[in-house]
Amino acid sequence: GGTGVRGRDADGPGGDGADGPMTTVARPPVSLCVVAMNEEDRIAACLGSADFVDEIIVVDSHSTDRTREIAAGLGARVIERDWAGYVAQKNYAVDQATNEWVFVLDSDERLASEGREAVLEALRQHENFDGFELRRLTRAMGRWIRHGGWYPDRKLRLFRRSRGRFYGTDPHDRVRVEGRVGRIAADILHEPYRSISDHVRTIDAYTTIAAREKHARGQRASLADLSLRPFGKFLRMYVLERGFLDGLPGFVLAISGAYYVFLKYAKLRFIEASEGNE
Repeated sequence: GGTGVRGRDADGPGGDGADGPMTTVARPPVSLCVVAMNEEDRIAACLGSADFVDEIIVVDSHSTDRTREIAAGLGARVIERDWAGYVAQKNYAVDQATNEWVFVLDSDERLASEGREAVLEALRQHENFDGFELRRLTRAMGRWIRHGGWYPDRKLRLFRRSRGRFYGTDPHDRVRVEGRVGRIAADILHEPYRSISDHVRTIDAYTTIAAREKHARGQRASLADLSLRPFGKFLRMYVLERGFLDGLPGFVLAISGAYYVFLKYAKLRFIEASEGNE
């Protein structure tokens, strides 16, 4: 609860203990940056959740639905661009912003309405920070998932673009900021899967990318990777990280996590075998 910005001194700018209300510090202008493709059913909720921003940038990878029209109708500057991978595409979107501070959301995410004021409060303290982490709360099979390693899933999404960039190995991008990072007591609501079939398709796509990345770095898949790692993943998610407290969705997600690990190493093994046959 509360505005909950952590990692700073008590008063902040303007809080000099003078009589009367504390001076309100003007917040800096902010650009919302989103990458999208075929998100007509989710893009409006995403953009609308950050209605306090001064600019909206949507980088669209040739959607065949109404994503671009909906985004433009909500005031976004829409840029069409070939898909370049998660890290490269998000850095491109950030580079298009005209403001120093950027707020980055995925198109299947939205800022919880209760967190809006906490984000604005953090921005009023911008002189003390170079970036802020928010919590991410994911919904799966009709339930908000709070265990199994899924929450608080802190993400650095509000930052000075001169001090922060996306890094990581596709499909798992993350932001690194040079400087001081605070934490905001606010949730980004994440609804990544439209159905279990959609979840399985995502696992298939992500494990293909992950296997190729591992192969490119010279990693190999052993029989132990295929047999033991998936079991270890299930055990960690369901037992150690208490996924069982999320009921049936927690069980399904732990099985899915194990399947993800199995598929990643199976695909890596297949890449090695196909190269050996050339």
